[in-house]
Amino acid sequence: MFSINDIETIESPDDFTSPENYYKSIQRAINGGMWSLQGSYGRTMMAAIEGGHCVLGREGVRDYWGNYIPSRFEVKSGTKGSVEFVADHYGDKWADFIAEVE
Repeated sequence: MFSINDIETIESPDDFTSPENYYKSIQRAINGGMWSLQGSYGRTMMAAIEGGHCVLGREGVRDYWGNYIPSRFEVKSGTKGSVEFVADHYGDKWADFIAEVE
């Protein structure tokens, strides 16, 4: 579940923030459908998806402007936002880790 700690991690990562914790916080925001937060959150979440660090959420949602953001199950296997896309970029271990984030 997305929390205040996740906000702090995303907004102010420091030298002690591991990549695992940083992307786990972003994945929680994605899973929580936080696409209506200030613009920097949406850009950060989309950059993590496009870079293969994170997957789309488990359910489709609408952003602030009403645009539909599909779930990871609605996109074609191997495309941005899918577990397979993440595995292709960072390996199966990372894909399994990030896909299991609640």
